[in-house]
Amino acid sequence: MHQNLVVLVNELDQDLGLMEKLEVHQKGLLHRAFSVLIFNSNNELLLQRRGFGKYHSEGLWSNTCCSHPNPGESIQDAGRRRLIEEMGMDVELKEAFQFIYKARLDKHLTEFELDHVLIGYSDNTPHLNLEEVSAFAWKSIEAIKKDMDVNPTHYTKWFKILLTDHFDQIKTHL
Repeated sequence: MHQNLVVLVNELDQDLGLMEKLEVHQKGLLHRAFSVLIFNSNNELLLQRRGFGKYHSEGLWSNTCCSHPNPGESIQDAGRRRLIEEMGMDVELKEAFQFIYKARLDKHLTEFELDHVLIGYSDNTPHLNLEEVSAFAWKSIEAIKKDMDVNPTHYTKWFKILLTDHFDQIKTHL
């Protein structure tokens, strides 16, 4: 089944093969991923609180949605698909930039991703898939960064890296 496979890549985002998602995270292998950032007309970012029961980082606040493209699926199509599946929103997405990060997670897992950052704009209210997402909030980047400083354990590791290390790249799209 494609949805349990991720695409292994090198630092140039060239395909190296496929592997089961959990095994990739257990071994900490570099793979293709995407992070979606949806902003509203007030320049607030739509956050999601990951669902309880997720295989890692459950109950933590994160960017609008994120996942892995299926084999052969474009980044934009994958981002749009997951945004619909998780948040019940269909929004046009544009790739803004990409970065590589590695982070140790809970449950002895490691994220090592070449992460494509997709940005879109909407004032619509999300319709959450409660198996994936437990809550949502619209917040300014400044408010999120302040809360991250006070409550760093409330946020996913990749989202903290994205906002801390790549804030200037995000800001150019606001």
